[in-house]
Amino acid sequence: MRGDAIAAAFAVEIRERYGDVARDRWPVSVDPRPDELLSSWINRLALANGIAPRSFSGVLGCGDGMWSPRLDLQLPGHIAAFLGDRSGVPQDAISAMALTGWALTPLLLPRRENTRRQRSTWMQYCPQCFAQDETPYFRRQWRLASRISCFVHGCGLRDRCPACRSGIVSYDQGQLVPQHFCARCGFDLRGAPKATVKAAVRRLEHVIADIFTVESAKRLAEASDVILRVQRAPAAADIGSARTLANLSTTARIRCFGELAAKPLDWLVTDKDAAVAHRRWMIAAAGGHDRFIACFANFLDKHQARPRSTCPTRPSAELADLLAAYIWGENKNFSRRHA
Repeated sequence: MRGDAIAAAFAVEIRERYGDVARDRWPVSVDPRPDELLSSWINRLALANGIAPRSFSGVLGCGDGMWSPRLDLQLPGHIAAFLGDRSGVPQDAISAMALTGWALTPLLLPRRENTRRQRSTWMQYCPQCFAQDETPYFRRQWRLASRISCFVHGCGLRDRCPACRSGIVSYDQGQLVPQHFCARCGFDLRGAPKATVKAAVRRLEHVIADIFTVESAKRLAEASDVILRVQRAPAAADIGSARTLANLSTTARIRCFGELAAKPLDWLVTDKDAAVAHRRWMIAAAGGHDRFIACFANFLDKHQARPRSTCPTRPSAELADLLAAYIWGENKNFSRRHA
């Protein structure tokens, strides 16, 4: 086709250079979602601005491999500042999505590009969360080895694509495809089969999470002790594995928790400090978030002699505050009885 014919068929107009139009800000800003992991937000930011995640690593100067998961664990100040300047998202909000300084860091699943069947991958996901998300994203809590089910939907988490069995490698996606599609085979992870987790297993998982919440907010030594106990859970479960919890696949960890749910909780709650052991036993007896809130409400009714409203209300206080207040009262009674 001749040049004049092309000009006649298509209206060609000279516009400003892209850099002059966009200046120091990228065209599309992406707001972080609740509990979103930094690498998840970075992948969404790249796709929203028309860059595949694999190529976006070059924009940030991060190299190849698991570049965005590396930023989850160690976010350099200059990259945080660069992302903030170009995205318009406050730098403190960006840093809050990283895992730096998290008390539960020892329980993070290790970063692995290649995984065997019974070994852990670096990331888990809930297909039902993906299906309900307006824009599917990965949660920070899904990085924990102690998290085996979704606290919203009650189903088991998954750590692999059910079609090709590869782990989550959205950081290596070379196409403009949302991160809930497998980067290896293109399977839509929202369609992954539901994994069933028994109620007793989910109850144990909630107990562990509640103990973490309280002890991380109190003394670091206690938190480190209980984290080490959970890491050694496979030995307590006697499942014939010398590996720590973080080195097991999600399926193997669900089986491990299943064995532990049928055993006494001594492996988790006993401590040389009687007050610490008592506090852990009280959390275990409550059985998780909802039941613990109910116990706290009963405690207030009993000790403050206030009639409880018949209208159900949603607690406005943070769970850590409620747990701390309830446990303070119980520990006070415990001390009086054993004085």
